[in-house]
Amino acid sequence: MLQLNYIREHRDVVVERLGVKNFKDLRLVDDIITLDEKRRKIQAESDAIAAEANSSAKKIGDFMRQGRKEEAELVKVQSVGYKEQIKDLQAELEETERSLHEKLIQLPNLPHHSVPRGETPEDNEVVFSYGTLPSLAEEALPHWELAAKYDIIDFELGTKITGAGFPVYKGKGARIQRGLINFFLDEAANAGFQEVQVPVVVNEASAYATGQLPDKEGQMYHVTNDDLYLIPTAEVPVTNIYRDTIVNEADFPIRHCGYTPCFRREAGSYGAHVRGLNRLHQFDKVEIVQIVHPDNSYEMLEEMNKYVQSLLQKLELPYRVLRLCGGDMSFTSALTYDMETYSAAQKRWLEVSSVSNFEAYQANRLKVRFRNAEGKMQLAHTLNGSALALPRIVATLLENNQTDVGIKIPAVLVPYVGFEYIDDKELI
Repeated sequence: MLQLNYIREHRDVVVERLGVKNFKDLRLVDDIITLDEKRRKIQAESDAIAAEANSSAKKIGDFMRQGRKEEAELVKVQSVGYKEQIKDLQAELEETERSLHEKLIQLPNLPHHSVPRGETPEDNEVVFSYGTLPSLAEEALPHWELAAKYDIIDFELGTKITGAGFPVYKGKGARIQRGLINFFLDEAANAGFQEVQVPVVVNEASAYATGQLPDKEGQMYHVTNDDLYLIPTAEVPVTNIYRDTIVNEADFPIRHCGYTPCFRREAGSYGAHVRGLNRLHQFDKVEIVQIVHPDNSYEMLEEMNKYVQSLLQKLELPYRVLRLCGGDMSFTSALTYDMETYSAAQKRWLEVSSVSNFEAYQANRLKVRFRNAEGKMQLAHTLNGSALALPRIVATLLENNQTDVGIKIPAVLVPYVGFEYIDDKELI
């Protein structure tokens, strides 16, 4: 959530930056400023009447002590309406604050000055590329056919048990999943991220605090009887560890990693681009989260960017890094880098990670604060990134490493999975 004082003091900047995100309802900015002025006016009037009431109460006490009962009674008559006036003003203030809050949460975060203008993924900027795109034989198979050939992922069985988008990993497929999760967690720990295990369902307050509500209701699975939500990413519970807390400046950067299954409805998607592992309703992911000092949050973002790239390099996958344009960014992000690996069998790029700086937007909802060098309370900055999401990593590993004798496993994963090839022979 944007800070009210910033909107009030930098109205034109706010409007200009929202335009980069293609936010259409710019009248909200002026509505917020108007409501804020009304709120402050009501508060000032209420405070003035409260001061008069306190002054009158003091006068009445003084007059009574001096035996001046008639004067005390006269002041009582004059002050009898103060309580009702304050009550009416407080009711008006609460309604104004409610309307103000409802409008504030409709404003997305402001994009960083480096964010390019654009409306679609085609407008994203490629800022870095790595590796050589593999060239496969004509008879090369997409990952969903490889999964069936080697009996490692069963999509039909998952559909039978639950529905489309819930695959069953079998044998070596399950070992690859477990191996990747452990590899990502070990790498994160070595990079200074403390591992946490968190719930995979959250309450409404947690979903609101990180910006999933009221923006992504349609993508989240809602457990209606308990009013809980299945998490779309570990970002939600991990970041909420620090909701309503005052952290120590000396503890920055606060770094956590966590593995969770993730749940996203992704309704209305069909075709080859969402086939197999390309888009799932349930998938595994290791997430990294940082809470940092505002002065170096972009330095931390670049470090996270390079860290995620290091994982892809160790997995020997060709990839590219995109800086997302305004129209392709999330509601809460100020700057996002996407990492995409190249699927040689599908001949297209697949997103496998997003790394984002939310600046103070999430922290304002979370109320994550610290006391700065001047002793004043200040909002922290929050960042997170996928490190990594498994489905499309598995898809590109299978497709890009297929050979006529099996599928080669990258050397870094061999200790985690216990085999080098997926094949009847387990070639080492």
